[in-house]
Amino acid sequence: MKVLFVCLGNICRSPLAEAVFNHKIKQLNLQHRISADSCGTGDYHIGDQPDPRTIKTAQKNGVEIWHQARQLSVQDLSAFDYLFAMDEQNKRGILRLPDAGKHTHKIKLIREFDPQGQGDVPDPYYGTMNDFQDVFEMLDRTLDVFIESIKHDQL
Repeated sequence: MKVLFVCLGNICRSPLAEAVFNHKIKQLNLQHRISADSCGTGDYHIGDQPDPRTIKTAQKNGVEIWHQARQLSVQDLSAFDYLFAMDEQNKRGILRLPDAGKHTHKIKLIREFDPQGQGDVPDPYYGTMNDFQDVFEMLDRTLDVFIESIKHDQL
């Protein structure tokens, strides 16, 4: 199973989601069956590493992170089993891709799995370190629920 996390620039939210997800999957020893990647709908940061605050937040929470930003492509629609947008704008960006209509069943907002309520994952880019930590905690609890929902299928 392959999961793709999508935000705008692929340097804050989606690489953090990717890192947290892969960390949790590795802890469950399911990395040979489940993997994740991330990308952005925009082309602003192609080739860049995650924002330093993203890296610092991941490390503070014991999560290894390595990622090189890339842009969403049409091929991603068929290459991944789930495409999780961080917010409505990102979801619309995914749905604008040619042939996206054939894949709507696997294009979702990540917070559909948040036990504390649905909505957008706020972009911390113009915020503080506390905003990055808030995003981490939101992704952490949300990914726990998503992983629990797919884990039995992968064992």
